[in-house]
Amino acid sequence: MSITFAERLRRAQQTSGSLVCVGLDPDPAKLPNDLVGAAPIYAFNRRIVDATADIAAAYKPQIAFYSAVGAEDQLVASIRYIRERAPAALVILDAKRNDVGHTAEAYAREAFDRYGADAVTVNPYMGEDSVRPFLARPDRGAILLCRNSNPGAKDFQDLLIDGLPLYRRVAERAAGHWNELHNLMLVVGATYPREMADLRRAHPDVSFLVPGIGAQGGDLEATLEAGLDARGAGLLISSSRNIIYAGGGSPDAIRAAAADLRTAINRKRTQRSGAL
Repeated sequence: MSITFAERLRRAQQTSGSLVCVGLDPDPAKLPNDLVGAAPIYAFNRRIVDATADIAAAYKPQIAFYSAVGAEDQLVASIRYIRERAPAALVILDAKRNDVGHTAEAYAREAFDRYGADAVTVNPYMGEDSVRPFLARPDRGAILLCRNSNPGAKDFQDLLIDGLPLYRRVAERAAGHWNELHNLMLVVGATYPREMADLRRAHPDVSFLVPGIGAQGGDLEATLEAGLDARGAGLLISSSRNIIYAGGGSPDAIRAAAADLRTAINRKRTQRSGAL
């Protein structure tokens, strides 16, 4: 019997001693100058994974950076390399997929079969039948957009629905009868710690994927105060640019940036729960 997604998440955090998720967002214009060869994105990702394999609980490639330059083969190779170097780490395909049911099923096959991801980010706004295909496999997860980190997220996600903002209604539905297999997470941005605190109180057992630390201005201390669960976990803190381009993309600087983030997170976790 395969290991459930919930167990994979727990093991990834335990093995790495970390809540760090490294975003693999390789902008061709920013790749280090010393990379050579026919597959520079793959080479850069290998460098990042080699530098952080014992630090990262998860890796999150954003599919746009690969498909925009026809580098899907380098994404496949990168995920295979993560499996070799960091076998306990989760791979989250940041694709924000969804559509009507049969198309959603194809998107799920893309994420889980073509790319071999453990989880995929999903837009929930077409409702239950569009989300279910991503939740059908107990060993794979769906990470639903809930309260995003960008400034425009409030345009729709804060609209009141029967007295609660829409993002709270999404979380309510997701954490309830959509999550029977315990393989659902929520995207909750670090730039909105008050909203994160509300979601944590309402849904103490749901894990959050947290973008927005670093380049987007999210405060790590406020995020941890708002989002850590009773076990000192419940979060994957995603950082991409601040890690992968540290020191111009040098291996030592990449490792130091990831390690510094893990240390800062774990200091707060220890203060909160003594979990480490």
